[in-house]
Amino acid sequence: MARITGSWLSGPSAALPNGADETTQSFRGERLGLQAEGPGSLASTGRRLAALMIDWVSSAGVAALIIGDNFFEGPFSTFTLLVWFVVGVATVSLFSFTPGQLFLGMQVARVDGPARVGFVRALVRQALLVFVVPGTITDIDGRGMQDRATGTALIRTR
Repeated sequence: MARITGSWLSGPSAALPNGADETTQSFRGERLGLQAEGPGSLASTGRRLAALMIDWVSSAGVAALIIGDNFFEGPFSTFTLLVWFVVGVATVSLFSFTPGQLFLGMQVARVDGPARVGFVRALVRQALLVFVVPGTITDIDGRGMQDRATGTALIRTR
């Protein structure tokens, strides 16, 4: 029983591959083959949160246009979530970034090759982000559970 609880209570290093030591990695994303800094490196948590806020506020604006005069009476938050979800799946599957990520110079990239993210990975990634918690639990590289589950990483483009 101790092994089971130790695997999820041990922190970000518990997600390391078998036999890997956390001291052998000199920067976040080294095991993934990413750069230490600049374009091609993992995006910081602050940038990721700022991009999420930009996407959420713009989705709220679109939802307000859909609802019209019933801004405070209608299901505003539900429409905001639906717009955010649809925009996230569509833009990540087509372009590999959301509008907020584009504005802040980031994109979603697959860690297993140079191919596009694709619809299924974008759908699963966005569905996990709806629950908020997967985005807050990170591994030793700073990738959220949604990125680990889909084999992606949020990297800087500039």
